[in-house]
This record gives sequence, structure tokens and C-alpha cells, in this order.
Amino acid sequence: MSSTKYILGSFADPDDMMHGIDKLQENNISIYDCFTPMPIHGIEAKLGVKPSRLPIAAFCFGITGLVSGISLLYYTIVYDWPMNIGGKPALAMPDFVPVSFELTILFCALGMVATFFFRNHLFPGRAPRVMDLRATDDRFIIAIDAKENTDYEKINSLLKEAGAVDVLHNERKYVSYE
Repeated sequence: MSSTKYILGSFADPDDMMHGIDKLQENNISIYDCFTPMPIHGIEAKLGVKPSRLPIAAFCFGITGLVSGISLLYYTIVYDWPMNIGGKPALAMPDFVPVSFELTILFCALGMVATFFFRNHLFPGRAPRVMDLRATDDRFIIAIDAKENTDYEKINSLLKEAGAVDVLHNERKYVSYE
């Protein structure tokens, strides 16, 4: 059994990378992920990435903030220290709007930051997981799971035909096509 975990195809042009994705998918080779230095329109649909559930998380954090704001105001103004101010009722909802709105925004923002760090494994003390450092600079990388796709020569030739600059196996051996 080979110790190769991923086969990384490095491209200099995003169009070549998209062509490489098409060639690999035509030959029923599953793609683990793509790494790019900039956003590429349409790559999510091509790779079959599911829509994000972050809006649901944002809604839950916002509702938590809204309920916390209303609960805090109800407890302090109505239950704990009721005061008659100008004959107004103690539970005047228009008075609750500013504080509840601000706590909704605060909880949503802090919750989304925490969710982002948790979901992307960026919490403090964690070493970054970068497959190829050139993906953050000027290269477009296609990562192919080598455990599922064992025909390395076919994958190398498909990446070469698509315009790959080089192919990197997990053993750090470069096959240059320049």
C-alpha cells in the first residue's frame, strides 16, 4: 500500500484548473477539494458543494440575542425594579427595541466569529493545514484523494493534458511538466 494520501495538481491559470476538473470528472475520478488564491465563480456548482448552513447559525444566534435582550429588560424593568414613569405601562415594547436590536447584532456577530473559527479549525494553538503553500500565492491546486483513486499514472496524464504545471504526491516528489 502506498503512503500517498493526496495527489495535488498545480495550475497557473484558473481556466486550466476548471478544464482539469472537467477532465477528472469525465473519467469518474473524485476530487477531494480545490485551493485557489482568489474566488472562482462557479467552482462550487462544478464540485457539487452543498450550500452553507451559516445563515441558519446566524439566525439562531440572532434569536438568542433578541430573547436575551427582551428577557434582561423584562427582568430589570418589570419584575425586579418596577417604576411608574409618566404613567406609562411597565411593559412598553417600544422602549425594548433599541437594546434588543443591539444585543441581537452583538450575539449574531460574536457567534458567527466563533462559528467561523470552529468550522475552519482556526482556533488559537492550531497549526494551519495547508496542502501546498503556493495555493495562497499564485497557484490553483486540485487535490485528489489517493486512497479512493489508485490509478496514479492516469491521474498524472489527465492533469498534464489539462495544463498542470506540476503534480505533487504526498511523498513530496515533484513531477514537472514545464
